[in-house]
Amino acid sequence: MAALPGQPASDQDGRPRAPRATWRTSGAWLDVTSGRGGGGSGGCAPMDMDEDRPGVAATLRALNGALGRPAALWVKESGARNLRHRDFLAPRAALSAAFPGGQVPPEVVSAVPSLRGPAVLPLRVCRQTPAGLEVQVRRPEAFQRLLGPLPDPASPAAGGRTGCVVLHCPALRSPAALRPRHLRSVLVADHLAQLLRAQGVSVRLVPGLSEERSWDVLRQLRISWPSGGSSLTDTVSALKAALGRCPCAAACEQGLGIAEDVICKVHLKSFVEQQGLLGYDPNLDVLLVTEGTLRSLAELQEAVLQCPAKGQSSCCSIVHVVNCEEEFQLQQLDVLWRILDLGAHTTLQKHLVCGPVKVTNPSSPIGADQYFQLRKRQMYEASVMKYGELAQDEAWTEVIDTLTVAAIRFELLSTAHRGQITLDLENNSISTKGTKSGAFVMYNCARLATLFNAFQQAVEQGTYPPLPPVSELNFSCLREEGEWLLLFNYLLPFPEVLQQAAQLPPPSKGIRITANTETVCKFLIQLSMDFSSYYNRVHILGEPFPHLFDQMFARLQLLRAVRDVFHSALATLHLPPLSQI
Repeated sequence: MAALPGQPASDQDGRPRAPRATWRTSGAWLDVTSGRGGGGSGGCAPMDMDEDRPGVAATLRALNGALGRPAALWVKESGARNLRHRDFLAPRAALSAAFPGGQVPPEVVSAVPSLRGPAVLPLRVCRQTPAGLEVQVRRPEAFQRLLGPLPDPASPAAGGRTGCVVLHCPALRSPAALRPRHLRSVLVADHLAQLLRAQGVSVRLVPGLSEERSWDVLRQLRISWPSGGSSLTDTVSALKAALGRCPCAAACEQGLGIAEDVICKVHLKSFVEQQGLLGYDPNLDVLLVTEGTLRSLAELQEAVLQCPAKGQSSCCSIVHVVNCEEEFQLQQLDVLWRILDLGAHTTLQKHLVCGPVKVTNPSSPIGADQYFQLRKRQMYEASVMKYGELAQDEAWTEVIDTLTVAAIRFELLSTAHRGQITLDLENNSISTKGTKSGAFVMYNCARLATLFNAFQQAVEQGTYPPLPPVSELNFSCLREEGEWLLLFNYLLPFPEVLQQAAQLPPPSKGIRITANTETVCKFLIQLSMDFSSYYNRVHILGEPFPHLFDQMFARLQLLRAVRDVFHSALATLHLPPLSQI
């Protein structure tokens, strides 16, 4: 399998490898959802968190509990240099604040390796060093527990359903053509919906797509969004009746620049002040309400009513995903809904605001369709330059389409949603090459597919025996630095990474929230870099000698788990794994 333009080769011959990077995990992840399980509205299956599967958070809790102090003293290591001699560290500075002279009682230190728990990593040794208190994991046992049989992904997860979220993306209401800034907020909402569903949350997407315009770019980008269809007449009539009873509303005199479709005007500012609402623009004043405004509210209202309710305390959360240039108009809609419907769900409205998308040196404003076609042409030209006539074959059409989608999704999602993105539309853009691009991630996923295809063919030819059951594998053969790096930095924290990415903060003062929508893209990029480094250095399919099989089988089981992580993470981006490039 040949490499993408600018990428390392797929064979294992010691060629230059990708720059190294590590995924730094936090020791204090909290899942804001109330459990796991239930079903979403399509998309990813709910993720089943096996209670016996070791986890970062559970191990850190056990380590902190062993020291008998309320403060979180331990951190997980992630750098290759430190992982050579420790896996967890309680830094000296933290110990000095918790213990006299920073000295932990010897009996406490000696008791740490005996920590046990269903989700606690098996610990080998704990020792006091100049850096602090260091712990090493019993690595063969950790490999065995993490690479053993996986739980059935279709089985219901523990803890019951986690509620319902309505994700509202106003960019899809605009009658004007979509721009890259609109595309960013749509992709953020689409990705967040997949992440929430993977945690068992029921998700409703609003607005439904109108049949009166073309949505080709959404289809090309594999964005899963429902179409409109249900009648909103009764709901709009009910909202009009509520307007008639509203003390904040007043009739509009026709003329004087007032559009014909204006129903009335509503004084938003007085309501915001009376209710003591925080976080709204001080320039909110009078809103001219139209039929279209009420239809927008009616669709939101219907989405809330469609959310499954489990018990009286259950309430649907509404998250408006909007680009910063249209935040003011969204705040107007938000306040109007609060005025017309004093239900609990309107008080739970939160705004996830996406930063600006700047395009370098555009000859004219570029639409989302043009942006997609430009990136597709660049991906095609880069492939032709690398592979020649081979890339012009019809079989490559789907590959180039997928690489284009990956390039755009990573380009618009790898930055924190509140930050600015600058799109470089030149041919040397990072969207078509480079170790931080979506194409690089897809390339490394394809390398794994090629590896397992080669192994299967060798088994069928009688070169190797089939991969034995996991219970028969000898994981003590995994001694390479890169093997522990893949397990400890990626396979171990992956379920918690997905939880972190799906977190939405609980109701608090103000209306803006921050989500970690860049987490999965960054995780995949860094996983690809570390996997590429390992794969270029280590020969997986060796000579067919029986004394080498134990190590080969253990490595294949490790990389099969890495492949599964790639596939699960890419599914939250609606990206199918490529079998070859």
